[in-house]
Amino acid sequence: MSDATQFGFDDYLSPFTWRYGSREMRTLWSEAGKRRMWRRIWVALAASQADHGLVRADQVADLQAHVDDVDMERALAIEAQIHHDLMSEVKTFAEQCPVGGGVIHLGATSMDVEDNADALRIRAGLDLVLARLCDLLRVLTPIMRQYADVPTMGFTHLQPAEPTTIGYRLAQYGQDLAVDLADLRRLRADVRGKGIKGAAGTSASYQQLLGEHGVSAAAFEAQVMARLDLPPMLVATQTYARKQDYRVICGLASMGQSLYKMAADLRLLQSPPLGEFAEPFGAHQVGSSAMPFKRNPINAENINSLTRLLAALPRVAWDNAAHSYLERTLDDSANRRVVLPEGFLIADEALLRATRILSGLRVDVAAADRLLADYGTFAATERVLMELARRGGDRQSLHEIIRDNALAAWAELRAGRPNPLADRMTSDPRLLALATAEDIASWLDARDYTGDAAPRTQQMADAIDSAVADRD
Repeated sequence: MSDATQFGFDDYLSPFTWRYGSREMRTLWSEAGKRRMWRRIWVALAASQADHGLVRADQVADLQAHVDDVDMERALAIEAQIHHDLMSEVKTFAEQCPVGGGVIHLGATSMDVEDNADALRIRAGLDLVLARLCDLLRVLTPIMRQYADVPTMGFTHLQPAEPTTIGYRLAQYGQDLAVDLADLRRLRADVRGKGIKGAAGTSASYQQLLGEHGVSAAAFEAQVMARLDLPPMLVATQTYARKQDYRVICGLASMGQSLYKMAADLRLLQSPPLGEFAEPFGAHQVGSSAMPFKRNPINAENINSLTRLLAALPRVAWDNAAHSYLERTLDDSANRRVVLPEGFLIADEALLRATRILSGLRVDVAAADRLLADYGTFAATERVLMELARRGGDRQSLHEIIRDNALAAWAELRAGRPNPLADRMTSDPRLLALATAEDIASWLDARDYTGDAAPRTQQMADAIDSAVADRD
């Protein structure tokens, strides 16, 4: 192992060390943060042992007094000699505690400490993610409401389809994120520690230690875990079931998929031919080193780039769970140092960027109107077809007449000329035999051809606001 206390920008640093993720999330998954969590577990273990006369109260007090005194330089120096990170921390902690140092880790195996610490960090990480997600939804729902009835062109297959509303389109993202909110809350409630179960999960060492004190290993475990405010899994091997990691990473990746979809759509809608949205762009921000005019959607692109990596992590977590042979192997140990922190840091960064985008989102209603003017009449031909059929027209013949007019108008539009569809249809004698030109013109106005998009948007906003408020 290289000297981990001496590094800087001449060494490889993960982008998550300084570029991506919040200070709170980086601190949670930091090496020092992990070791403070280990120490907290050793104190809880010793305090519970003191309840049964196995250690003294002054020993517990000594441990408690030094629980935050992590000394990475000393611990890494010891690790360089013994090649065991947890035992190097035991020795470092013990050196700092002249009274209580001798009782640290009594009866425990490494994973009694490490896995409970990871469960606590996962739960704290989910708390941060859930807070960020609620912040995002609080920003999203007012925009949904504001534009609930503002029409714009809908696209299927990336081709103009029928009108929708700006708010209704945003409601699709809100609905997905509300599902993620509910799923992540369930995952958070389900987080369990390994408990205090020893080397193979049978609690044999604790049974031996506690036998003459009239307390069962299960009762002792309950005491320790109550001090940590962390429920244990009922059964475990040397580790907690790695399915827990898989479920958590899948939950984060699912939310990442929702953010990816929203960011990708925002990128499309920011392109000048559509121009309906624009993400915030700072007064001194540079869009391109070569093209000074560029206003690239860098935040949305960043979300897509990071969440694409997040989508790959469940595969690794799946393998860790599947290949944890018998009572455990070390197949998972090294990669969990990457998968868990980076899964949370990606989720954290993506949520922060999505909130930044929506907080400063520029909505160009004039651009939406232009899209409707260019393409809306094509979509509204469906309404013309239905109305004329109701008036006795032959549905199949009407379809051919409207199709001929639409294809001719489309050719004009592609040639860069104004859309002539309304003029063609309001002067077509075959259609005028069934309705007036004024009727046909009104049916071709696509701005009010949005069905019940507006009330559904408001209902979705209400549901999201209620869900967010449930845990506030």
